[in-house]
Amino acid sequence: MQWESWSAFWDMGGFAPFVWGSYGITALLVVGELILVVRRRRDTVRRLLRLRRASTGGRRAFEEIVE
Repeated sequence: MQWESWSAFWDMGGFAPFVWGSYGITALLVVGELILVVRRRRDTVRRLLRLRRASTGGRRAFEEIVE
């Protein structure tokens, strides 16, 4: 689609609240998912480090695997 001006683009033919609202909600969900993935990975790595430390008493071998 082509618009005659930037204001027509931002207006989206009168559907701007729906279009930009859906983009906003999608962006929030993607950011939220990224935050959750980072937290889960961090917690999993910490848990694996604790398990490794408990089983072998060392941490260096596991750090080499993670890197």
